[in-house]
Amino acid sequence: MNGDETRWLEDEEQEVWLAYVAATSLLEGALDRQLQRDAEMPHAYYQILAMLSEVPERTLRMSELAAITQSSQSRLSHAVARLERKGWVRRKPCPDDRRSTFAQLTEEGFEALADAAPGHVHTVRRHLFDRLTPEQVGQLGEICRAVLGGLGVDGSVSLADALTRSGRPPA
Repeated sequence: MNGDETRWLEDEEQEVWLAYVAATSLLEGALDRQLQRDAEMPHAYYQILAMLSEVPERTLRMSELAAITQSSQSRLSHAVARLERKGWVRRKPCPDDRRSTFAQLTEEGFEALADAAPGHVHTVRRHLFDRLTPEQVGQLGEICRAVLGGLGVDGSVSLADALTRSGRPPA
């Protein structure tokens, strides 16, 4: 697309876009700092544990886990190796496909997630939901589902299902 065809953002759209980028970046940073401080894990590791906790047998193919967490295969492999050293995740070979490996949340990993969850939820509430009215929470949900729809993801399904069904490659 050349410059003549570009639909530049209107002033209000630019202001909203910059506020969105700042809010999401600062919220992600606050969540990461809280989890590092209180649970000695980065937010990315919390997300891996949380995604594994939501699926049957707490087990996913590494490729599916990479898609769900929007991580590259190599970045996920590095993270899972660190989680293995902590005893929170174990890798298991796939019996049907020698090229695939499963990541499984251990009981110790589930306990670490359960221990970290209250502080994480408190931080999410403090920085996001406690700042919104119930009407704004509903609007935020509608906005997120609309954006997800524009990205080819059905906003009515779980995050894990949405990301694996979207066919989107890991970022």
